[in-house]
This record gives sequence, C-alpha cells and structure tokens, in this order.
Amino acid sequence: MDQRKSLRRNLMNELFRHEKIETTRAKADAVRGEVEHLITVAKRGLKHEDPARGVHARRIVLSRLNNRDSVQKVFDVLAPRYENRPGGYTRILKLGLREGDRAEMVLLELVDRPESE
Repeated sequence: MDQRKSLRRNLMNELFRHEKIETTRAKADAVRGEVEHLITVAKRGLKHEDPARGVHARRIVLSRLNNRDSVQKVFDVLAPRYENRPGGYTRILKLGLREGDRAEMVLLELVDRPESE
C-alpha cells in the first residue's frame, strides 16, 4: 500500500476514534476533505428507507477506513450527531510551530463533540 494512503487512513481512523488529533497543517489539510466526505456519505446512508443504500454507504466508508470500529462510530455516533448540519464537521486550530523542525502544528477536531474529554 502507498505510504501516503496508509498515513491518511491512520489519521482518519484516529480522528474518528478520539474526535481530535494534533498533527501538522499539511497532514490536516490532506485528511480534512476526506473526513467530511465520509461523514456526508454516512448521513446519506442513514436517510434512505432502502436498506441497500445504507449497506452501500457502509461499504464505501469501510473501503476508505479499513476499520470496522471507525465505521461503526461514523454511522452510529457521528452521522446522527451531524444530521441537521449541512457541512463543516471539522475545525482546525493553530497550535504554533513544532520545536524540532518548525513545522506548523494544528489541532484537527470534530465540531459539536462532547467536552467530557
């Protein structure tokens, strides 16, 4: 598997698992669009009465994440949470520069998440 694809997949899985990750700006920008798209696919899969469309949506998300726990969380927790939101499920907060190589660090997080963490 391509290393970049693997890195993006791991970042997406960790974002869905923890609902926030600290990473570089470049990595966050690379992952953000695909995360938003997967949540939108999950929302569409939940809306249809036809169970085949829901199964198809789950398979699409599973093919991108390759992690059943993440897929379950996207469909059972995140898609219902953002049901009435038209988009913009993620937020990027700047954290400053990393000490070693001066890379711009950011916090990529899902919006409207519970603050119990």
